[in-house]
Amino acid sequence: MKFLNRFFLIALLVSSATMVAQDKDQVIEGIINEANKNSQLEKLAHELLDVIGPRLVGTPQMKQAHDWAVKSYENWGISARNEQWGEWKGWQRGITHVDLVHPRVVTLEAMQLAWNPGTGKKGVEAGIIAIPDVANEAEFKQWLPNVKGKFVLVSMKQPTGRPDYNWEEFATEESFEKMKKERTEQTRAWREKIRKTGYNGRTIIAALEEAGAAGILQSNWSRGFGVNKIFSARTKKIPTVDVSLEDYGMLYRMVEYGDEPRIKVVAESKDLGKVPTFNTIAEIKGTEKPDEYVILSAHFDSWDGGTGATDNGTGTIMMMEVMRILKKIYPNPKRTILVGHWGSEEQGLNGSRAFVEDHPEIVKNVQALFNQDNGTGRVVNLSGQGFLHAYDYLGRWLEKVPSEITQHIETNFPGVPGGGGSDYASFVAAGAPAFSLSSLNWSYWNYTWHTNRDTYDKIVFDDVRNNVILAAILTYMASEDPERTSREKSVLPNNPRTGKQRQWPTQRKPNRKGGLD
Repeated sequence: MKFLNRFFLIALLVSSATMVAQDKDQVIEGIINEANKNSQLEKLAHELLDVIGPRLVGTPQMKQAHDWAVKSYENWGISARNEQWGEWKGWQRGITHVDLVHPRVVTLEAMQLAWNPGTGKKGVEAGIIAIPDVANEAEFKQWLPNVKGKFVLVSMKQPTGRPDYNWEEFATEESFEKMKKERTEQTRAWREKIRKTGYNGRTIIAALEEAGAAGILQSNWSRGFGVNKIFSARTKKIPTVDVSLEDYGMLYRMVEYGDEPRIKVVAESKDLGKVPTFNTIAEIKGTEKPDEYVILSAHFDSWDGGTGATDNGTGTIMMMEVMRILKKIYPNPKRTILVGHWGSEEQGLNGSRAFVEDHPEIVKNVQALFNQDNGTGRVVNLSGQGFLHAYDYLGRWLEKVPSEITQHIETNFPGVPGGGGSDYASFVAAGAPAFSLSSLNWSYWNYTWHTNRDTYDKIVFDDVRNNVILAAILTYMASEDPERTSREKSVLPNNPRTGKQRQWPTQRKPNRKGGLD
């Protein structure tokens, strides 16, 4: 009898284990296993960031990246293409070398801005001048001829190069408050000084160039150790160089104390004229509903102060890895799975807006779109973007994601529609259910967003791998869902700033001829 009882117990345990195994979704298990045991993220990041580098729209590196992505997809057996949507001012970055040559000799940490007019290999050597505190526009115009043949300092000299968190840790409360007060007053005084010239921080550049300045020196500090934002030049013929906070402050003090500093700037770059701009599109064709789409979305371009690692190299390699895994584990999806690597997001979502405008037949049949574009962190926020019933389907899909991933995600349903910020907004404006997979900060805004420090070493691969699993499972669930997702919009709440009811964002046209006006 004991033997029989033991036999039945063993049989029951075997049966239970079999039922549990059958309950597990083999596709989901395969996704998790492939992502964890055969990840290609590091290799993709190296090829994209270390070898190709930054992907400024209109540069050869941007085209190189598009071609690399197509080849990578084809190697995985995924159909891919580069789809032209416009033209842009072509430009190629060259060497930037800035040296202080008087009153001492030292190489400075500096970088020419995007689309900067080059100096040629010989460079430009000149003295430095600062914008004075004038009484009014007339007095500024009288002073303006003084800039002829000189580099002009156009940014405020920062009172400290230490970020606030460093002050909070080490300074006395009185010292920290004093510094903040002085910085606020200095910032206000600087803005007033520029206002009295009759220009603003942007328009004054053209006036200085027209007056014969040798070049423009700026320092766009990003409130962190060693970090500056690197954007685009506004000059037509003379170099514009961003200088590190430390070196910029030194130059400014030398001018103030009458040390007559001189620098030599070599800023080699090439104007390449008009060049085509692209989106890279890849797809795994649906077997049952090929004309319905689940879209993976990440912008491909970047600013070029660093290598565009967290903005948006991480989003790019994440979506490529999701596609690779799905092709291997889920090669015959019910709906078509499409990935869009958008061009010129940084200049106004231009690539995705062009795709929405050019492909209404796809947009009207979007089951769901998942976009990632804010750093290297694990996804911690998901909004319903104002779609009334988003909870019904996103909730169902999220249930299949491992709890160690979903436990970190805060949801907001139905939420409000995003009007900009990243490419999902292009689709939301057209009424398509598009969602942002918003990530943990990892000091993104100060340290890597559009800075000279946005490089491979800032990637947290465990978090990116986490996001790959999340996006792959959501895509699989969206593809398999027997129901079409609802596009019904919620009644939007009032805007707390204006007191007026929020309006659904309107679809905007892309700029298809950037920098060519």
